[in-house]
Amino acid sequence: METYPNIILHLGLGAFHRAHQADFLQDLHERAGRHVGWTIVAANIRPDPLDPGAVLRAQGCAYTLETVAPDGSRAYRTIRAISDVIAWEPGLARVIAVGSADATRIVSFTVTEAGYLAGATIYGVLTAILRARRAGGAGPLTLLCCDNLRHNGERVRAGLEQFLALAGDSATLDWMRVHASFPNSMVDRITPRPTPALRARVLAATGYDDPAAVGCEAWRDWVIEDDFRHGRPVWEDVGAHMVASVVPYEEAKIRILNASHSCFAWAGALAGHTYIHDSVRDERIRALAHAYVTGAVFDCLHPSPVDLEAYRDAVLARFASDAIADTVERVLADSSAKLAQFIVPTVRERLARALPLDDVAPLPLLYLHFLRRWHAGGEALDYQDRELDPALVRRVCEAPDPLAAFAAEAALWGELAHDRRLLAALRSARPRLAALGLADG
Repeated sequence: METYPNIILHLGLGAFHRAHQADFLQDLHERAGRHVGWTIVAANIRPDPLDPGAVLRAQGCAYTLETVAPDGSRAYRTIRAISDVIAWEPGLARVIAVGSADATRIVSFTVTEAGYLAGATIYGVLTAILRARRAGGAGPLTLLCCDNLRHNGERVRAGLEQFLALAGDSATLDWMRVHASFPNSMVDRITPRPTPALRARVLAATGYDDPAAVGCEAWRDWVIEDDFRHGRPVWEDVGAHMVASVVPYEEAKIRILNASHSCFAWAGALAGHTYIHDSVRDERIRALAHAYVTGAVFDCLHPSPVDLEAYRDAVLARFASDAIADTVERVLADSSAKLAQFIVPTVRERLARALPLDDVAPLPLLYLHFLRRWHAGGEALDYQDRELDPALVRRVCEAPDPLAAFAAEAALWGELAHDRRLLAALRSARPRLAALGLADG
């Protein structure tokens, strides 16, 4: 294995990291060759029956990335930016050793929409790394979170501070506050779960049977707050945006792309669609999503450094492409957290500004109708939601007035729960969905 002076330790071996952050670093490797100076060491921090680590190690940590353009054209490249994959073991001794090495300047990770509830795992690992760095006299460290949540770096910092405080570890907390940074970031690339069909395409195109292949759309974006304590790759040379504030970019992405994605998943499930592109091509559903973005979101984002109209159109074009074959079932996952993170902020802001909810109310109502159908056993798709409380589902779906019960759940709506304006908007949206054939019961 070639040695590099600078290491990014990435916690996780998911397809998104291998299609996104590793792809950016691969670009730098190909531009700078042996002089790039940076590599990724990756590791899972919990047992995973689908862990690709053994396969990656057998392949020298190289794998094939398939990118698909909206017109269906496909391209293939070999990613070698990951130089080592650490096998999972109880105690994670090697992960902590790599994380505490002075050559490791960045620890990156992805915490999903529901993942903060299981945050003890990520915070426990980060704490162990920080303790080891402090004890060993290693240099400063950047903790880089790459997920779909607002202020992701700030969230991790606050959670880690709380974790250390509860553990009574004031020494590590003080060290962290001086020597660690937590830049916010915005990531964007649709990356479906790998399938046997992907592996077959890679074999046909390259002649190589790659069980670790990853597929994604050609589009990619990465906006990063430029706050690094111990150096970083020159990601801006390969298309990343290093900025003083991520906020306007992440708000545009979360409120337009992520919220629309959930709209297409909920409505698609109700309409019987298997793929997201089928939902987008369903004019009833596309009209709902377009109206939501144009009539509800734009008011909340102007002024913006992002060309919002162009971004909306690009998102819809990306979702409409059948080349990526992203499934409704995949996007449904963790919908309760997605509602709270992607859509409720727009509802909250519009209520605070006394703006109408006509174009935003149909989206949460779609989720309610999907939830009721799923609870009644009438939904064939496998809906996985780590944050969703079964008691909440029963309270809502078995209530005499499910809509009122839904609008009263603080776990979904926060301080907006029981707001009469919210309930009225949801009731007003129901005839609209019923006329489209997207409302049950």
